[in-house]
Amino acid sequence: MEGKEYNYSGICINGFLGVLINLLSIVAGVYFLVGAGVAYNNNGLWFILGIILLAWSLLMFRGYKMLEPNEARVLLFFGRYAGTFKLTGFYWVNPLLTAKALSLRSRNLDAEPIKVNDKVGNPILIGMVLVWRLKDTYKAMFEIDAQTMASVGGITGGTVATRMLAFEKFVRIQSDAALRQVAGQYAYDNVEDIGKTGNGDDEMTLRDGGEEINDQLEQKLNERLAMAGIEVQEARLNYLTYAPEIAAVMLRRQQANAVIAAREKIVEGAVSMVQMALTELDNKNIVKLDENQKAALVSNLLVVLCADESAQPVVSTGVNE
Repeated sequence: MEGKEYNYSGICINGFLGVLINLLSIVAGVYFLVGAGVAYNNNGLWFILGIILLAWSLLMFRGYKMLEPNEARVLLFFGRYAGTFKLTGFYWVNPLLTAKALSLRSRNLDAEPIKVNDKVGNPILIGMVLVWRLKDTYKAMFEIDAQTMASVGGITGGTVATRMLAFEKFVRIQSDAALRQVAGQYAYDNVEDIGKTGNGDDEMTLRDGGEEINDQLEQKLNERLAMAGIEVQEARLNYLTYAPEIAAVMLRRQQANAVIAAREKIVEGAVSMVQMALTELDNKNIVKLDENQKAALVSNLLVVLCADESAQPVVSTGVNE
């Protein structure tokens, strides 16, 4: 079966039983070699049998496999994929198989912030953190050239750590592309709507997208990494800001919108309080005001309620100067 992962189903016995068989083969091989000249009068057949047993004993040492939880061995029989071995413990398999070790454990990747343009063209800095793991060992080993990636990145050797570092480099490059794709679909922030009441139709932005942005990022990453048998378990934005060249300008713009929003709220509250004051004066017959007096009262109350500084009271003594 080619093209997909499947579990190894060939020769497999308990490793300790294999050790016992190995020791018995060594003892038997030595016995036939030494005893061939003594007990069997230099019988060449027993001598050859002893050589074969010792050679088999040495070959058996290549068949021992010891796996910890969430580890795997991709087995090859003279270049042909023979299955993935995932049994935890100590085992002995066909010694003619070549094994390539892989880790199936989850790994973190903290992507450095990159500069991209958002939907409206503003340069922003955006970064993310993701959790990934190998899901399909066949694709991981044979669909991408991990060995070449490792050598280009200055990583040498054929250990599991070397292979996982090569996969991490692949994930880093693809995550950079996915992050640029998602960031380009949304604006950093809809600064024009700051302070306005939402009606449910506001466009989603990077800053307030939250889980929806994270879900889209995770989906894009899984689409890109599926070819390598890699699964993204979680992806989240962990850094988002304007690029330095426009950060100061956008900050002033946000501050201006915030001031306008605050002024709108103050005016709205002041009008409500003036209306309440006039209504209470009429309902309780405290004082009768004509239209000019009401206009003057409204003007004075609005000045007092909307002013940045405390009003200075003016006391009328009733004396004409």
